Amino acid sequence: MCLFGLFGCSATINDYQNTKPVFNLFSFFEGDIKAWGMLQDRSGKQTRRFTVDIKGKVNDSVLTLEEDFVFDDGEKQRRVWVISQNPNGTYTGRADDVVGEATGIALGNTLHWQYVLRIPVDGTTYDITFNDWMHLQDKKRLFNTAKMTKWGFTVGTVTLFFEKQN
Repeated sequence: MCLFGLFGCSATINDYQNTKPVFNLFSFFEGDIKAWGMLQDRSGKQTRRFTVDIKGKVNDSVLTLEEDFVFDDGEKQRRVWVISQNPNGTYTGRADDVVGEATGIALGNTLHWQYVLRIPVDGTTYDITFNDWMHLQDKKRLFNTAKMTKWGFTVGTVTLFFEKQN
């Protein structure tokens, strides 16, 4: 029994079924959003900080997110997500640096979002799996933690805080 307590089970989206406020991905991200975040390596050491300006537009069942990142070392990146809501309530998304398709499901105050991101590092690229958990705090604020893995091994964590601006 002690060993079970030490290793426990991973969270599932069903754990958030009755949490409030209910998270609606399209409603939250429509408009202007500001985000602040950090990257940590596998030991937990902070390696980078960044801000993100996000503009979200909803057209029918498609959300387009234009994300402009500025890192603490001055590097700038842009990612444009195109996210669709499927009839069964799940989400799928694409971006230029995402390998294949991102998939997600929202329940209660939480969205579980998974994808593989192609990341350039020193002239080479790495395909890193992201396992994102977004938790709605209130109508204006959202928390996000993403575990990054390669070949099943944790290589880092991303932590983000989002705030609606309008």
